[in-house]
Amino acid sequence: MTQIRNVCFVVSLLFSIVNGATLRVLDEQNWDEMLSGEWMVEFYAPWCPACRALEPVWLDFASWSDDLGIKVGHIDVTTSPGLSGRFMVTALPTIYHVKNGVFRQYRGTRDKDEFISFVEDKKWEQVESIPAWKSPSSIQMSIVSGFFKLSMMLRNIHTQITEEHGIPYWGSYLLFALATIVVGAVLGLVLVFLIDCFYPAKVASNKNELKSSKKDEKDEDEDDHEDIVDENTQSEGKDDDDELSQSELDEANEASQEDEDEKNEEETQTAEDGPSSSSPDVRKRRSRKAD
Repeated sequence: MTQIRNVCFVVSLLFSIVNGATLRVLDEQNWDEMLSGEWMVEFYAPWCPACRALEPVWLDFASWSDDLGIKVGHIDVTTSPGLSGRFMVTALPTIYHVKNGVFRQYRGTRDKDEFISFVEDKKWEQVESIPAWKSPSSIQMSIVSGFFKLSMMLRNIHTQITEEHGIPYWGSYLLFALATIVVGAVLGLVLVFLIDCFYPAKVASNKNELKSSKKDEKDEDEDDHEDIVDENTQSEGKDDDDELSQSELDEANEASQEDEDEKNEEETQTAEDGPSSSSPDVRKRRSRKAD
């Protein structure tokens, strides 16, 4: 069955060439041709059964391109992986209608009459166009296309390592891991270099700031030293006052002690001489009256 399909595909391709069918082959180099004019473009892969079934119909439809005033093309996603990423092709076959750079995805039935009616009756006007942020000609989709190219290149390298050089799969994965680490380190160094080039470090200002901070610290230390000296001076003055007050207190105690001694001496002298007439303890005798 597969051989019959391959034969039919080759026969239809030769038939289209003989009859001068204008089927355009688009790839990574000339895909931007579809940005001008009106196009119907098919994304296919040789291994896809649905694409093989559609190929004769698509070639027959391409023969009507001059009558419809459009251009018909097809893109092989196996040889142009970047375009499959740019157009976000998730299923095969995928058909796009393009009118002056505005993209619309065709979702109708896959037969020649329906293709002709879609273009001739302008049914594409009823289909919502691809938004600007998702447009294949936008910058972000160009970045996505680059990632798809890179992934396909890595896949080819993996296949070459495992099949041609006989390295096991884990060895291939290990090589890719080491390569990723090395590339990441190199990109990091490049990024640091670019940052230093565009935003150099202000070494001079940092030095000046360091000097000023040291000077401020020195001034603070001097202020603290002066405060300590003032406190010591005040404490010394306070000690002197304390000493003076203590000496005065001693003198006062001595004076009071002397007064007390003098008083005791006086009392002793009085006791020896006898009670004085002025003493309250001495009573005056009254004269008796004559009987």
